[in-house]
Amino acid sequence: MSDALAAFSGLGPVAAVLLCIVGFLFVLYLAGAVRYIPNTRIGVVEKLISGRGSVKSGLIALEGEAGFQPQVLRGGWHFMMPLQYRLHIVPLVTIPQGKLGYVFARDGEALKPAQALAHSMPVEAFSDAAMFLTQRGQKGPQRTILREGTYAINLAQFVVITQDEVRYIPLAPTEIEVFSNMATMIQERRGFTPVVITGANDQLGVVTVHDGPALANGEIIAPSVGDTQDTEKTHNNFQDPERFLAAGGQRGRQLQVLVDGTYYINRLFATVEMIPKTVIEVGYVGVVVSYTGASGEDLSGTEYKHGELVKRGFRGVWSEPLLPGKYAFNTFAGHVIPVPTTNIILKWIKSESGSHRLDENLSEISLITKDAFEPSLPLSVVVHIDYRKAPMVIQRFGDIKRLVEQTLDPMVAAYFKNIGQTRTLIQLIQDRSAIQLQAADEMHAKFVQYNLELQEVLIGTPSSGVGNQTEQILTQLRSRQIAEEQVETYARQERAAIKERELREVEARAKQQTHLTESEIGISVQSNQGKAELARSQQQAEQIRTLASAEAEKTRILAEGDAKRVRAMAEVEAERAARVGIAQAMAVEEQVRAYGGPQFQLMQQVMNRFAEAIQESKVDIVPRINMSGFGGGDGKSGNGGGVLETLLSILASDRLLGMVQPGSATGSPEAEALKKKIRDGISAANTQPPS
Repeated sequence: MSDALAAFSGLGPVAAVLLCIVGFLFVLYLAGAVRYIPNTRIGVVEKLISGRGSVKSGLIALEGEAGFQPQVLRGGWHFMMPLQYRLHIVPLVTIPQGKLGYVFARDGEALKPAQALAHSMPVEAFSDAAMFLTQRGQKGPQRTILREGTYAINLAQFVVITQDEVRYIPLAPTEIEVFSNMATMIQERRGFTPVVITGANDQLGVVTVHDGPALANGEIIAPSVGDTQDTEKTHNNFQDPERFLAAGGQRGRQLQVLVDGTYYINRLFATVEMIPKTVIEVGYVGVVVSYTGASGEDLSGTEYKHGELVKRGFRGVWSEPLLPGKYAFNTFAGHVIPVPTTNIILKWIKSESGSHRLDENLSEISLITKDAFEPSLPLSVVVHIDYRKAPMVIQRFGDIKRLVEQTLDPMVAAYFKNIGQTRTLIQLIQDRSAIQLQAADEMHAKFVQYNLELQEVLIGTPSSGVGNQTEQILTQLRSRQIAEEQVETYARQERAAIKERELREVEARAKQQTHLTESEIGISVQSNQGKAELARSQQQAEQIRTLASAEAEKTRILAEGDAKRVRAMAEVEAERAARVGIAQAMAVEEQVRAYGGPQFQLMQQVMNRFAEAIQESKVDIVPRINMSGFGGGDGKSGNGGGVLETLLSILASDRLLGMVQPGSATGSPEAEALKKKIRDGISAANTQPPS
C-alpha cells in the first residue's frame, strides 16, 4: 500500500487527475452507472426503481414505471443511475436471405376467441415496442413475419423464432419449452423458408388456413375470395392475412391453389401441401366431379334420368369435360375421372387385356350350342366414347371400369349365349363373319342407350369343351376340306391332261409350221381379198342405195313441184278458159243477135272452118284444067262458075241458109261477106303450088 501511494505521489498533477478520472469511471462501471453496448448488439433496459411505481398490467412500462422499458439502447456508452436500472445486452436479430422469422409478442391486447394469431402490424412496430402497444398490437404469435434483414427488437417484449435459434430474454424457466415447441411446429411446416413451386415438378400448392371464421355447416372447402385484379383488395395468394380475412376468407382448406412461383406465407397462418397437377393425356378427357360450390341448374335434359349435370364451378358433375392438357385443379375440392376418347378394345379373353386395362377381369363367354356342345367363345369389342358424352357416362356409371364389368360384360355375354343356342358348333365356326356383322348391327342400338358407340365386334375361334369336342368337329371339317381339295386336284389334273394334249397338237403343228404358215397366209390373203371385195360391194351398194334414195327424193320433189305447177296452170287455165268461155258466150250471144239468129251464126262458123281447112291443107279445090259445064258452054256464061261456084250459090242461097230477110230480094250483107271470104280462101288455095 505504501508502495502504491509512493508511486501515486511520484506522478505529475495531470497524470494524477487522469488516473483519478479513470478510477472514478471504473468505480461507476462497477456500480452499473456506465455501460458500453457494442454496435452488433442492443440493450434492453429494465427499470428497478421508479417513483411511479410498478407496471399495473402487462410487461412493458410505457409510463416510466418500474419494469422493462419499451425503448432499446443501441451501440455506445450509456450512463445510467446506479442501482435503478438493469441493462440486458442482446444481439441484433438478423434474418438471412431466403429465410423467414416469426414473432411472438409477450404483451399487448388479448386475442379474440376466434383468433389464432394476432392481427397484422407493420414490421416497424417490432422495433418500437411503444408503437406496437399504442397501436393496439395483440399478444401472442403474430401474422406478420420477418423477411430478410437485421432488426433491433426488444426481446423482452418480443420473442423472435428463426431457423437457427429462438431469441428472447428469459422471464420464466418454462418459456423455453413453449417457444421450442413453437419452433418445432414451424420447422415441421417448413415455415422458415418461402413456398417455392417450380414448373419442372408439375406440382401445385393447396393452402389450408388456420385462422379466421370457420366454414359453414356441410362445407369442406373454403371458396376463393379477393379480387385478383384490384391490388388493394387482393390478399396476394395468402401472403397478406389481413386482406384475406377482410375479403371474407375462412379457415380450412382453400379452393384457390398456388401455382409456379415463390410465396412468403406465414405457416402459422396457413400451411401448404404439394399435390401433382392434373394432367389429361391426349386421347382422354377429364370429367370433373366437384365437391364444392353452389347447386347449379341441371343441364342434362329431360330425357336423361340418371343424374344432373351442372356448369363449371357448381357442385356436381360438370357438363363440360377437361380437354387434354395440364390443370391446376384442387383435387381436395373435386375429382377428375379420366375417360378415354380413343377406341377402347375390350377383350373377353382371360389371358389378355387391352391397353386401357378395363377388361382385366373379363374372360371367355361360355356357350351352349344348338347341338349341345359347350364351347368358350373368345371375343373382342371395340367401343368409342364421344368426349361430349363422357360426363353422362360418368354420371350414370361412376367410372368406365364399372361400366365394363357391371353393364357391358353381362349384356354382351347374354347376347352371344342367345346366338349360340340358335346354331350348331359347325355353324358357329363357319358363320363367324355373318355373326360378327349381325352382332355389330344389333348391339349398336344397345350401346347407344349407354351413350357409347360400338365400332366393331370381333369373334375368335371357340375353344374346346369337355372331351375336346371342338377339336373333333374341326377334324371332321378338315377331312371334308381335304375331300373337296382332292376333287379340285382331280379337276386340275384333268385340265392338265387337256393342256398336255393341246401341247402335243401344238408340237405337231410346229413341225408342219411352214405349210401351215403358207396356207394360213394364203387363207388370210384370200380372206382379206374377200373382205376387200365385200367392203367394195358394200360401199357400192351403199352408194347405189344413197343415189337411188337421192334420185327418188329428187323425183318425188320434182313430181311434187310439177304436180303443184300443173295444178296451178290448170287452175289458171281453167280460170282463163272460164273467163274466155264467158266472154265468147257473151260475144256469140251478141253475134247471134247481130246475125239475126243462131242459124246465121252457125253458118258463119261452118264456113270459117271450111275456109281454114282448105287454106291449111293446100288442096286444089278448083281443077287446073278447066272444063266447061254441061250444055257446051265456054265457061263464061252465067252457069260457067263450076262446082264451087254452084256450092257457093247453094250455100249462099236464101233457101239453104235462110239468110234473106223476109221481104228482101237479095241476100243479107253478112251472107255476101261470107261468100267473099270463101272465094278468097279458094283463090289462095289455087295459087299454092301442088304438094
